[in-house]
Amino acid sequence: MPDAPNILVLVAHPDLRHSRVNRQLMQAASGADLPNVQVRDLYALYPDLAMDVQAEQALVAQADLIVWQHPLHWYSMPPLMKLWLDEVLTLGWAYGHGGDALRGKDLWLVLSTGGPASAYHPQGYNRHFFDAFLPPYEQTAALCGLRFLPPLVLHAAHAASAAEVADHVGVYRQRLGSYPAWPEIDEMGDCPECRVPATDRPQEA
Repeated sequence: MPDAPNILVLVAHPDLRHSRVNRQLMQAASGADLPNVQVRDLYALYPDLAMDVQAEQALVAQADLIVWQHPLHWYSMPPLMKLWLDEVLTLGWAYGHGGDALRGKDLWLVLSTGGPASAYHPQGYNRHFFDAFLPPYEQTAALCGLRFLPPLVLHAAHAASAAEVADHVGVYRQRLGSYPAWPEIDEMGDCPECRVPATDRPQEA
């Protein structure tokens, strides 16, 4: 029987104590029934913003599936999640010449939003479909050789009923437990090739 895949869940919620959804998702991922899942609460680990880059790189290098779990903040990720990207995904390690440490792994985005799905529409106040806000995530994954899996999203998280939240948490737990046996993965190709010329610095100006 093959070994269970290593799953690393990175949770970034600035105020997890008052979270209705992300706190329950994190607790579900930390359950005893998922021994191959390691959960890291970035705001609890790094309240001083002093990132342990070597430790983070070692953990992510061992993972088969990397999960970014956070609420959507200003159409993007919370600041500490962005700091994790800035400091951990370094040139020559995660991308660029010699930067193959993450190539072939999977990235799964688990998001919650404050607005309803109807707000993410050309006639809604966010003016775009939700998928229009995902390209920075998708390209970050591609640059690092990560396969970007279809995100798991709960809209209007603050207004979701207890039953809706419980169903969402159940889906999350089931998906973590069944990875990589997801039907959509069988239909996906490999990650796009994004080889960076040695003269380029995509993250610098």
